Amino acid sequence: MLEVLEVTKIFNQGSVNEKLALNNVSLKVPPGDFIAIIGGNGAGKSTLLNCVAGVYPVERGRIFLNGEDVTGLPDHRRARDIARIFQDPMMGTAASMTVEENLALALKRGAKRTLRWSLNETRRRLFREKLAMLKLGLEDRLGTPVKLLSGGQRQAMTLLMTTLIQPRLVLLDEHTASLDPKTALKVLELTRRLVEENNITSLMVTHNMEQALRVGNRTIMMHEGKIILDLQGEQRENMTVPGLIEMFHKVSGEKMQTDRILLT
Repeated sequence: MLEVLEVTKIFNQGSVNEKLALNNVSLKVPPGDFIAIIGGNGAGKSTLLNCVAGVYPVERGRIFLNGEDVTGLPDHRRARDIARIFQDPMMGTAASMTVEENLALALKRGAKRTLRWSLNETRRRLFREKLAMLKLGLEDRLGTPVKLLSGGQRQAMTLLMTTLIQPRLVLLDEHTASLDPKTALKVLELTRRLVEENNITSLMVTHNMEQALRVGNRTIMMHEGKIILDLQGEQRENMTVPGLIEMFHKVSGEKMQTDRILLT
């Protein structure tokens, strides 16, 4: 379970460029929840993920993961339990290493380092089985350097790598945004399947409102560093994109200037 309690994040505090990025944000995420986070540019979506991951320290508030207070832990300490997938497919894998070498590294994530070689026929067999599930032909390319794969193949591989050793939490930061529409849909469907099959608690930032209403089991909308809507259950199931925009207008008290961005 993830618990964010009254977290505030301020950039450039005390300067003319001071920016209140998160304003007393609280969020409880039960195990297995898959939350889509929507909002305009500057709403605080990625900042929230970065604070949870430990990339940014917070000015006020606490962050708990499975009951443990991780507020003061740096990102490399939280990485044992928190996996991240970024918008740029280049960031989730080691480009110069092969497919099987990347998977071997993922399999040893968080384990004690030894001099024992990580690759053997048993593990290669496991990797082929897992890669075959992606239906991208990667099971026959174990020796291929990852830099030769397409963006969609790399994102699919990154998703698989996160589920080899199940993390407590997965943070998806617009991980389909840089892909072409057809590939993005394929990666999104793969995301849905892997997350649900492995019951992994997940937060997914997206600019796509339709996606935010149909993927996962909960939709959160952020605006000016606050969570202004939290949709789940029957309310979410019956929600439409026009209805979501109307709710934003009602809750925020202003016209959404970023409707065009959110609808892309």
